[in-house]
Amino acid sequence: MFGSVDIDFYTITTWVIPVLLAITLHEAAHGYVAWRLGDDTAYRMGRVTLNPLPHIDPIGTFLLPALLVVTNVGFVFGYARPVPVAFHRLRNPRISMVWVALAGPGSNILMALIAALLFHAVAMLPPDAGRWVALNLKHAIFINILLAVFNMIPLPPLDGGRVAVGLLPNFLAIPLVRLERFGFFILIGALFLVPMVTGHLGMRFSPVSAIIFPVYNFLYDLVILVTGHV
Repeated sequence: MFGSVDIDFYTITTWVIPVLLAITLHEAAHGYVAWRLGDDTAYRMGRVTLNPLPHIDPIGTFLLPALLVVTNVGFVFGYARPVPVAFHRLRNPRISMVWVALAGPGSNILMALIAALLFHAVAMLPPDAGRWVALNLKHAIFINILLAVFNMIPLPPLDGGRVAVGLLPNFLAIPLVRLERFGFFILIGALFLVPMVTGHLGMRFSPVSAIIFPVYNFLYDLVILVTGHV
């Protein structure tokens, strides 16, 4: 979704399932990998589940995506309730933290691949059902790749920030960890304030879009290629 969006009930029904699955299974993947690597906190709290209800965050899962659509930022993004991970309980905390962080974006890329593969079966459906399913799958590919790329921005508390902390030497990792308390505000500024201010100046610019869409386009083309659509 790179421009304005016509909001109607039919369009909403083609976004709800892809967004819910992308956001909630992302968090479930974090919990599952943490459980397999030694920390059962998320498992004991019922967060290692395909049921989206335990993962839903009213603001991140519903309000934020709706706000991005209404404000025409140029993309849709959201989040679920973060899965609790006690990193000190992981068998190898620093390296395991990297795998736990990668699990979320990795699950999104996997879902994008599955959605692209399922496109091959759309032609077997009745026309009306096929159109609705095709839109769901199209949106699933879009939101999953976008969520994976966005979360890999190397800024805590995003997954990419945790990966960077796990891989960087201490003299770089420690300042990055300290930046986490400001990470949410930096993201809000990049998502809303910068486009708003630059828009008023007549040169609308979104730093988040500038960062993620070149990577998104590369991954989208790769997913389409490996699933046999070209």
